[in-house]
Amino acid sequence: MNTLIIHGHFYQPPRENPWTGEVEREESAAPYHDWNERIHDECYRPNGFAKIFHGGVVTTVNNYSKISFNFGPTLLSWLERHHPETYQRILAADIESTANRAGHGNAIAQAYGHAILPLCNERDRLTQVVWGLADFRYRFHRDAESLWLPETACNDKTLDLLLDQGLRFVILAPDQARRFRSTQAEAWRDVTAGNIDTTRPYRYLHSDGSGRWLAVFFYHGALARAIAFERALSSSQDLVRHFVEVAETGSLVNVATDGETYGHHFKFGDLCLAHALEIEAKEAGFWITNYGQYLEQNPPEFEVEINNGPTGEGTAWSCAHGVGRWSRDCGCHTGGEEGWDQRWRDPLRAALDFLRDDAAANFEKFGAQLFQDPWAARNAYIQVILDEGRSREAFLKQHARQALSAEEEARALTLLEIQRNSMLMFTSCGWFFSDLAGIETIQVMRYAARVIDLGNQLGLQPPRERFLQLMSAAQSNVLQKGTGAEIYLRSAESLAVTGEPTAAI
Repeated sequence: MNTLIIHGHFYQPPRENPWTGEVEREESAAPYHDWNERIHDECYRPNGFAKIFHGGVVTTVNNYSKISFNFGPTLLSWLERHHPETYQRILAADIESTANRAGHGNAIAQAYGHAILPLCNERDRLTQVVWGLADFRYRFHRDAESLWLPETACNDKTLDLLLDQGLRFVILAPDQARRFRSTQAEAWRDVTAGNIDTTRPYRYLHSDGSGRWLAVFFYHGALARAIAFERALSSSQDLVRHFVEVAETGSLVNVATDGETYGHHFKFGDLCLAHALEIEAKEAGFWITNYGQYLEQNPPEFEVEINNGPTGEGTAWSCAHGVGRWSRDCGCHTGGEEGWDQRWRDPLRAALDFLRDDAAANFEKFGAQLFQDPWAARNAYIQVILDEGRSREAFLKQHARQALSAEEEARALTLLEIQRNSMLMFTSCGWFFSDLAGIETIQVMRYAARVIDLGNQLGLQPPRERFLQLMSAAQSNVLQKGTGAEIYLRSAESLAVTGEPTAAI
C-alpha cells in the first residue's frame, strides 16, 4: 500500500500591539478587523469543520485529524483567546490521531517566534527552540517528536540543536539536500540540483561524531508547487491524481505547504482536502498517516548531508539564495512594484542586531544580580508567558539568587520582557515582503520600540539615537514613506503606552 503524508504549516506573525496586547484594525484585511480574523474565517475554522457530501450523506470532517500539521505558538495563543472552539478542534485532532496512529499525534512543534534560526545567535536559537517545545507541551500535553523550522531554514548547527533537544525528525525542502549515501556504502551521490528521492526518509548525523541521528523527510517539491501555486486544489479528483503520479516513483508520497493554502490562498481548498482524504485517496489505495508513525515502521536506510548554503548561513524553502531573503537584497520578494528593491533588509537587520546585543549585555549584567543564571531563567520564562503570569512567584523562587523585594521582582520580570520582545523583533515576516513600510515590518519595529521603552523604564539608557542612525540607512521604495527611522518614529514608537516607570536598576 502506498503511503500519503500531507503537512500543513499554519502560521501568522504575531500582530498584537506590544503595549496593549490587542490586535489593531488592519485596513488591508477588510471587511475583517485584521488578518488573523480573516484567515481564521477562511482557513483555520473551515479546516476543523469541513462539510463534505458523499453518498447522499453530509459529513463534518476535521482535516487536522487527517494531516500532519504545526501551528505557530503565537497564533495558537491568539486562537485560544479569540476562537476557543477552533482551538479545541485542533487539540482534539491531535488527541484523536495519537490514539489512532500508535501514539504518534499529527501535531508537531514550531520554533517560538518564527525567526530564521540559522541567522540567530546561539543563545537566541536555543531559546526559540526551547520555547517552541515548551509551548507545544503546554497545549498538547505530550512531548513533540519534531519541530517545524521557520521557512524550513536550517544549517548543521540548527539540526544539531534539534538532536540535542531529543527530536526524532524534521521536514525540509528537496533542494536543501547536498548529498546522500546508503548506510552500508561509502560513496556519496550529489543531489544539490534538488533531485533527491523524496519517497523515503534519510538519516542526518550529529556533527559531533556521536552517531546520534535525526530522520529527515524531504517533501516532494513539484507536488508542493502544484498544490500551492498551480491549482491542484481545483478538484479532489485532480489532487489525488497528482498523488497517484508521485506514487509511481516510490511508495511514500509526502508534501508540505503553508496550511493557509487550504481555504485562504485557494477558496474551498479546505473542502477539496477533506474530500480527497475521506474519499478519493482511500479509494486509490493510500494509507494516510503522519511522519512519526511512518518513521516507526520505516527507519532510514540512507544517510544525508544538507546544503549549508553560502558561507554556511543555511538554506530555506522560500529563498533561492540561502537565507538571503531575511538579510539582504537577494532578489527574492513577494509583491511590490516594478523597479522596487529590498536593500532595506540589511540595515534593518543590522539595527535590530545592535539593539538585541545591547539588551543582551544589560540582561547579562543586571540579570546576574537577580538570577542564579540569567540565560537559564530566560529559557524557563516561557512558563510565565503561557500561564499569563500566574506562576511568577514559583518561577522567581526557583531562579532568583535570593528572596527578592517587590521592586527587584518587577525589575527581574521587566528584564525578561525586554528579552521576549527582543526575540520577537526577528519574526521572519519582517523581511519577507517587498517593502520596509509593510505592516509585517512595522510590527517588528514595534517590538524594537517596546525594547527601548522597557529599557527606559529600568533606567538602562538604551541606545535609541544610534539605533535610529542605523535605521536611517534603510529606505522605503515609496518615497513618501521615508527612511526606516522615519517609519519607526511614525508607526512604532508613537504607539508607546508607557505606564509608571519601574524602579531603576
